[in-house]
Amino acid sequence: MEKWKTIKSEYHYKTPFGNLRKDKCQLPNGAIIDDYFVHEYEDWVNAVVLTKDKQVVFVEQYRHPGQGFYVEIPAGKIEEGESHEEGILRELREETGYISMTKPIKLGEFMVNPATQTNKVVTFLILDAYKEYDQELDETEEIEVKLIPLDAIEEMIRSQQITQLFSVSAYYWAKDLLNNSFALPSEKR
Repeated sequence: MEKWKTIKSEYHYKTPFGNLRKDKCQLPNGAIIDDYFVHEYEDWVNAVVLTKDKQVVFVEQYRHPGQGFYVEIPAGKIEEGESHEEGILRELREETGYISMTKPIKLGEFMVNPATQTNKVVTFLILDAYKEYDQELDETEEIEVKLIPLDAIEEMIRSQQITQLFSVSAYYWAKDLLNNSFALPSEKR
């Protein structure tokens, strides 16, 4: 297989949230696609955040495109000049008031939707989190923090109480690491 060739690119719009680009592409077989639309976004970060007493920190908020309230792990986009790790620690503090003195464990980097988007989501596990601050929300954010026992998460996924895909996949990556790599700090002797 070969990559496609971009013959021409033009922006339909640019915003602080993301850009919409239209590319004219030539496929290896010579076929031309005149209007392949690409959404350009900054990378996103999210984290499964576990407290010392095995509670997972979730946020619940209204999501307009989904027309409902969603229980999700803390997440957001990175800001200019910020590393992925710095971004998730900032998002966690702003959205929930929680912090941790333990370095975040990177679970992986995954493309969000490479068919139409340029960004990836970088997922972390944060252990030993504790509430230290008040939320620092933007005027467009209304977020309720929820602590959910670790052993209740899978039933919430099965019963469709947690339906945000990145939260579900992050939970299973974290579970795999926790079950196979090491004991939780509170279980070490």
